[in-house]
Amino acid sequence: MNDDVKRQGLTDTAAVAWPASWLYVPASKPSLFSKAAGSDAEALILDLEDSVPHPEKGQARRELTAWLTANAVDADGGPRGSVHGKPVWVRINAEHVTEDAAAVTGPESAALCVGIILAKAEPAVVAELEGVTGGRLPVIGLVESAAGLKGLDQMAASPSVETFGLGEVDLLADLRMRRSPAAEGAVDAIRLQVVVTCAAAGLRAPLAPTSTDFRDLDAFAETTRKFQDLGFRARTAIHPGQCPVINSVFTPTAEDVTAARRIMDHSAQASGGVTLDDSGRLIDAAVVRGALETLERATANRELPDTTALPAQSPFSSRRRN
Repeated sequence: MNDDVKRQGLTDTAAVAWPASWLYVPASKPSLFSKAAGSDAEALILDLEDSVPHPEKGQARRELTAWLTANAVDADGGPRGSVHGKPVWVRINAEHVTEDAAAVTGPESAALCVGIILAKAEPAVVAELEGVTGGRLPVIGLVESAAGLKGLDQMAASPSVETFGLGEVDLLADLRMRRSPAAEGAVDAIRLQVVVTCAAAGLRAPLAPTSTDFRDLDAFAETTRKFQDLGFRARTAIHPGQCPVINSVFTPTAEDVTAARRIMDHSAQASGGVTLDDSGRLIDAAVVRGALETLERATANRELPDTTALPAQSPFSSRRRN
């Protein structure tokens, strides 16, 4: 690799995998945890929030702690807090930050999961959570209120925040908006605001919201492709059947990867300067960044070999990624 390409931040460091599909599992149903881990989901979200009735939350916390403790070290060799190599995150309640955070913390404050998904994230709640955890756990903030939307920049500056997700049903209700064809442009503008905030702050691309209509997978694929076009790179699911659709949409094709590698080859041969691709189209820094992001996602999706010349810290990756 030539020095000019190295000066652009390209190295032989492989990308850290970031899941495409994130499957919600009620924390009150521990019998489903291992089953979900065997699904096509690339990450699990054990849910202490909406899916658990209030009277059952205490028992759900205890059962969650017991299961996480038993599985904190992955028998399949994955990182701590993963099962079958799949990262386990826990969604917690904004109203019960202390109690819920305690459920994912073991002896000597050891984390029992990879990170926390904070429902109804707002700046004050993010600060409260960081005070409880000491910032030791990464956080994905779900934007579900006008205050959360308005506080995006402030939350993005918090050291533990990894990225954001959208809880559109709650958010639109708080904004007094009704989902309709006439409002679709406004909803897309809200989605784009989250994408822009993540990109500007150097966070990972945000998680797109799921669909409750888990039977219509054709429609689900169509909306997932739209989210990808808007800048999202992952999506949540409420049913295992949605996960293969998400994985398929967000995984670059073999043709995409080949084209991206050719762009990197041309750029290297031009010592990082402006050059042309195989079709005679211009390759500049922006085109190289796009190729790098394609290769990074290909690596994250596990099946494609050897992505050399990946960025140690690409503009599409978290500012805190190793």
